[in-house]
This record gives sequence, C-alpha cells and structure tokens, in this order.
Amino acid sequence: MICTFEATLSLSIERMTILVTGGAGFIGSHLIRHLVKNYPDYNLINLDALTYAADLSRLDDINNAPNYQFAEGNINDSSVLDSLFSTHRIEAVIHLAAESHVDRSIEGPVPFGKTNIIGTMNLLNACRTHWKKEKDHRFYHISTDEVYGSLGKEGVFTEQSPYQPRSPYAASKASADHMVRAYGETYDLPYVISNCSNNYGPDQHSEKLIPTLLSSLQKNQPLPIYGDGLNVRDWLYVEDHVSAMDVIFHHGKLGETYLVGGRCEQSNLEVAKALCRAYDRRVGQDLGTAEKLITFVTDRPGHDFRYAIDPSKLESTLGWSPKTNWDEGIEKTITAYLDNK
Repeated sequence: MICTFEATLSLSIERMTILVTGGAGFIGSHLIRHLVKNYPDYNLINLDALTYAADLSRLDDINNAPNYQFAEGNINDSSVLDSLFSTHRIEAVIHLAAESHVDRSIEGPVPFGKTNIIGTMNLLNACRTHWKKEKDHRFYHISTDEVYGSLGKEGVFTEQSPYQPRSPYAASKASADHMVRAYGETYDLPYVISNCSNNYGPDQHSEKLIPTLLSSLQKNQPLPIYGDGLNVRDWLYVEDHVSAMDVIFHHGKLGETYLVGGRCEQSNLEVAKALCRAYDRRVGQDLGTAEKLITFVTDRPGHDFRYAIDPSKLESTLGWSPKTNWDEGIEKTITAYLDNK
C-alpha cells in the first residue's frame, strides 16, 4: 500500500527526538540501548507504563546517558501523550508498547483492546495534532506475524498475506495495523510497519516459552509443552530484530510493510530439546538428562499450528539479513539467563 504522501527512502534528520513506547520491555529495551549507543545525536525518550512485563533494570547500563530519558506513562492516557509532544519536539515515534501474551489475551481480552487498539489510536492522534503534516517525521509501528493467522505444513507469510487473526491478542494487533494504515490514507500520516516472528534472547519476560523452560530447568521441574509440541514458529534472535528495526526506521519506504523473520522454523518440542542439550552442556551433566523433564500439557485454545515468514522484501530492498544462527542464539540466551538469574 502506498499512501498519498510522497514516500521517502531515507530518514535523514541528523539530530532528532524519538519517542519509543514500551522501551522497558524485552524488545524495546534492546532497541533503546542500540539507539542510545549508536546514535549519540538522537534524543531518546522512553515512554513506558511499567506494567508487569516491564523492567527498567534492563536499561541500567544507559540510565545516565545524556541522550536518554525515561518518562513513566500509559499510552491509554491521551493527556500524557499531549504533554510529551507539547514539551518535546518529537520528530519520530517507534511504537512497541503492547499487551503481547496470547494466554493472557485468552483469559482476559479487554486490556488488549484498550492498549493495543485505543492506545495506538491515542498515539496516532497525538502525531496528527502536533506534526502538522511535516514530511520528515515518521511513525514506525511494530507488529507481529500472528495477525496472519495459522499456516499448514507448507507456505509462508508475505506482505500480501491476508489478515486472519485467531486470538484476541492477534486481533488487537491486526486492528492496530489497520488503524495505522487508515491514518496514513486519511490524514497523510507518514508511517511504516513491520511484522516480526517470535523473538528470543536475554531479558525476556518469564511468561514466554524459552524463559519458562529455562526457569523449570534450573529448578529441575517438568518442562511444560502444549499439546504434542509440534506447533511451529519462526524464531529470531532479538538483536537481529533490533538491526532490522534500525534499517526499517531509517530507510523503510513510507506507507510500506516489511516482514522480519529469522528463516529459523522450530517446533516447540525442538525448542525444548535444543534448550535441554545446551543446558546439559552448560552445567556439565550427561546429555539427555534435562530432556527427561519434558512434559506435555493440555493445549491452549485455538493454538495456531505454524508461522513462517518470508523476509525477502526486507532482504532485497534494504539489505538486511539475520546474523545469529539458532544454536548461537540459544547459547547466548542460556549464558545470559544463568549468569544474571
């Protein structure tokens, strides 16, 4: 989709203020750290509501950086956003703040609608009000591959795949994607969107699959795997996602969508076994010891069978590709988890 405004190939403001939402979260904290360290002339404002999945200690190493500041606030509160935009000359927004756990969305979907849909609209309205159609601004919306639904054993998601969300979480993110595009078409708001596959790496919240399994391994407790463990995801190391976001933010074409994936399909059972092997080596116990803890539990409702992303557009147009292979990423994750507990 190309909007009515003139699409640009590069964001070339040397000194600018960027509002990053959800910067105390897993992916957001890695992105904030990357931008603070690699773009010293940028002013980074980290807006986070510090809900259960946020942790400011993830950013202890840059807390005193001169180009970084933290603002506690919720994107559901439009007055907070208006105050930030009125106080700072914000030229760009990188929007990661979201409720993101599928199981939680099944148990209680309303917060997902409030944050992921209404919160996104609040941000879009703030940009619309304060930017006055400046063309050197940018709204970068980070989304998920789950908006596309479930694949069978064959096929991949592309930027042309139809939206078929199957959980309240996926539906709320799909709604946010549509709202961003609608603001682009209706109000000429300069935007770019990316939809990413499953991330993993250091500092991920304990409710996600890999941290859950690592915690159980440390406690010598059963490793819970939904159903038969054959559900497949495309896994991407978080630092590779950060490098993709950097490229898309600076060089992505306005009005375009880019899919970000690791070309690394693994079933949940394969993930568990890879963790077990790496853990056995790390703690010096016989290979196969940890794998005995794998336990199959009742499957989640509407569990999507398979996700797989084709990132060819991002690779061919912007020159990005993932650098961290699966085994290396798992070793880095385990090392960080065990060293920092």
